[in-house]
Amino acid sequence: MSTLPPAGARDPAPSLDALERLVRQATGAAGPIRIEAMEGGASTRRFYRVDLGGERTAVAMFVPDAKRSDEVAKADDAERRWPFLEVRDLLADKGVRVPQVLGEGCDDGFVLVEDLGDDTLARYLEKNPHTRERLYRTAVADLARAQRALHPLPEASVVASRAFDEDLLRWEVDHFREWALEARGITLSDDDRATFAEAATVLAQRIAGWPRGFVHRDYQSRNLMVREHAPGDPALVWIDFQDALLGPRVYDLVALLNDSYQSFDRAFVEARLDEYADHHQLDSEGREAVGREFDTVTVQRKLKDAGRFVFIDRVRGNPGFLGFVEPTIEKVFGALERLEGDPVLDRLHAMLRRLL
Repeated sequence: MSTLPPAGARDPAPSLDALERLVRQATGAAGPIRIEAMEGGASTRRFYRVDLGGERTAVAMFVPDAKRSDEVAKADDAERRWPFLEVRDLLADKGVRVPQVLGEGCDDGFVLVEDLGDDTLARYLEKNPHTRERLYRTAVADLARAQRALHPLPEASVVASRAFDEDLLRWEVDHFREWALEARGITLSDDDRATFAEAATVLAQRIAGWPRGFVHRDYQSRNLMVREHAPGDPALVWIDFQDALLGPRVYDLVALLNDSYQSFDRAFVEARLDEYADHHQLDSEGREAVGREFDTVTVQRKLKDAGRFVFIDRVRGNPGFLGFVEPTIEKVFGALERLEGDPVLDRLHAMLRRLL
């Protein structure tokens, strides 16, 4: 049996014995078990592929210091199940494709799930670029279907206990100022700070005031897995949904169609927004509202993302996302151009163009 590598320089290492017990209990595996670290993402979670022998594999998710970790402790009731597990069951019950859970070892920081392979949507498209439109049409249709099925949410759901309120939205915009501007040595004058503060307040208040529904929160190409049930018949499986909360209808569309890891021309995005409106049977006025909401959330979300990429480098020591900072800011500029005529956002646009 292989030895697990450390979970991270500042994180406690996972217990090999605890994982082995979970694997044997959940799968009935009796022979040797091989465990290999998998490529991680931006969070503190770690993932390991477990080889059970006979071409059987599973994936273990490890959450460092799980009982206190922000990765799982995001509900008021500390005794409830991990949000990952609770949201997974909610989605599965509503017909959304999600990983099957094979075993729970939450006291030791582990969950064991089915192995979905390595083909995220992002990776699959690198090998099969001709499937892009088809798979994004599927992603939009899946999202619209899920939104309808998840409305209304069960009152006791962890998703219903948290939301994109004004405070959270404002904090995320300020995250950009702190990390993508100030931490990179970009000096803001008093007037610049006033302009930014005014825009941050308007964005947060405007978005927080819209009707709320289920939001995955990070519905993008690295959090959708592609499974081919038959050759040439790919389907999408949702992952990384533990942070789901209440928010605006377009939030996951922004994550998907203004994904920092992908680039689309405007015609492609507009076609997907048309499809989304059709799925929800919106008239022309409703479709126009979707477009404006989409651009407004793009400004808020992509500012946060650009700041987060710098934060991950400076605080977590992972520079792997720095190459996405400038393309992400360009998505902000594109949205601000389409929102031209809003005086507050016009001032933000002019300031950011000058500073960046």
